[in-house]
Amino acid sequence: MSNTQTAPGILDRLNKASSAEEFFELLGVDYDPKIVNVARLHILKRMGQYLGKEQLAGAAESDIAARCKAVLAQAYADFVASSPIEQRVFKVLKDAVAEPKKSAVFVPLAALK
Repeated sequence: MSNTQTAPGILDRLNKASSAEEFFELLGVDYDPKIVNVARLHILKRMGQYLGKEQLAGAAESDIAARCKAVLAQAYADFVASSPIEQRVFKVLKDAVAEPKKSAVFVPLAALK
């Protein structure tokens, strides 16, 4: 019985990554640290959205790595072209423009008891 262990796949290595920079390094995607410093969570969230649309089950490891690299590059490009505010990846940013502004209700101090 052989006790050889296979190297972890790219998805396993990405799951263990602790920074956005590690994602870029693992996948070999060039990046500008200034953009990543501003939009790191937005880029990774967008990457996850793009990956969620991919059919990776049963794919070869090389194909999975290539798709991960492509979606990270695409997510990064989204934030090179525009800001996190414009992209509105997170719910709080979407909600900020989706709901009409409600005017504040004025309560005079005399009304408080």
